[in-house]
Amino acid sequence: MAQEIEIEFKNLLLKNEFMNLIKHFKIEESEFIHQENHYLDTRDFQLRNMKSALRIRNKENTFTLTLKTPLEEGLLETHQSLSAQETIDLLEQNVFPDGEVKDMLLKLGLSIPSLRHFGSLITNRAEIGFNDGLLVLDKSSYFNKVDYELEYEVQDYKLGKKNFLDLLNELGIPQRETENKIMRFYREKVRNQV
Repeated sequence: MAQEIEIEFKNLLLKNEFMNLIKHFKIEESEFIHQENHYLDTRDFQLRNMKSALRIRNKENTFTLTLKTPLEEGLLETHQSLSAQETIDLLEQNVFPDGEVKDMLLKLGLSIPSLRHFGSLITNRAEIGFNDGLLVLDKSSYFNKVDYELEYEVQDYKLGKKNFLDLLNELGIPQRETENKIMRFYREKVRNQV
């Protein structure tokens, strides 16, 4: 089973803070990668209510189905590669492929036929190594909204938190309570339905 524990710290950024980080780390425009996240859940958002998320990520025409479920520190990510046709079948015809993700969803007690594609989020992402972790700069677009985010993915929670807060402090960026992308996406989806 393709699983990993994800420990990451997040901070929403203002556009000028995002641009300053690009300059600080000397990131070129060509280093940004375009990716699409297609989110799935039940009509009554059972996954969201379990603090879980299900997405298909299209990154350079490679498709990955990922289920994120909460742990005490971080998230458990269960990954499964999809072909382009499996992705189309799932998004357009609700044909869910067999595999690790489906098995985990069944363990969570979800009815697979009740899952629906409910929207997509486009991200331009740059990644750089930083203090034994991965620093990620994201510009995300969904519905009529654009947001900017700094993520720091690490193996060690305590050291990662210290490094992340030190970086924010060094660059004069205030620490902001930051929901993950899927929660921001859910909130905006609900707002757009009203």
